[in-house]
Amino acid sequence: MLTVSRLSTTPIRGFALHHPQSVELSPHGVIDDRRFSMHTADGRLFDRTKLGTLVQLQAEFESVDGGECLTITFPGGETVSGAVELDSPTSLEFHNRAFTARRVIGPWADALSAWADRRLELYRSERLPHERDRNGVSILSEASVAELARQGNHGQPVDPRRFRMLIQVAGAERPHQEDGWLGDEVRIGDALVHVTRLDPRCVITTQDPDTGLRDFPTLHVLRDYRGLRDGNHLYFGVYAEVVEPGRIAVGDPIEVLGG
Repeated sequence: MLTVSRLSTTPIRGFALHHPQSVELSPHGVIDDRRFSMHTADGRLFDRTKLGTLVQLQAEFESVDGGECLTITFPGGETVSGAVELDSPTSLEFHNRAFTARRVIGPWADALSAWADRRLELYRSERLPHERDRNGVSILSEASVAELARQGNHGQPVDPRRFRMLIQVAGAERPHQEDGWLGDEVRIGDALVHVTRLDPRCVITTQDPDTGLRDFPTLHVLRDYRGLRDGNHLYFGVYAEVVEPGRIAVGDPIEVLGG
């Protein structure tokens, strides 16, 4: 039986993951998951492909008395916290997606710039109905991760968190079973999703999920046993879009309904 074994979210793209027991799926996925992102002065996304150790930073985002509060905790224990104020809307683009965002006004940009030793600005996506700044749902089975470990780590476990999937799946009968869900609708808890594409992997998957330091040749292993597809992509896991919003929780059953 397929079930949800772990959920992973983070308010700021590239930061340490949270593992809630349940989340609410909206048309954008979890509405505040990776809603904040850092960008250089010329608008380029700054993430763990540029600095793996970003994962050592913790972010907490919550609604308080009708407003929003953001707290960032740095590796040494220092915190920067305050009410979120937003600048006027602007357009950002990455991963071939254009979307509306607002620069976050407050102490966070200066603190992050000092820590990363380069000028950065923090933005929050508006997540308008007709825009997408990311794929709403990502799914990966534990069986696929176990096969990766068997192929490249002499059977020693590989931490699934390095793949930063929203939904980790237990109970798959074979590795990469989720690849066969392309085009299918899948019931997860109270929500229904449509699996749209395979997930192409990048250098972030080679990094330890706690330190951000490279510790496993994920991409080489995937290339050796799965090969390149569609020209130059290494796929691992799948993306989906939300068809029917709803709550999903650890332990919920997963049912593949077909296309």
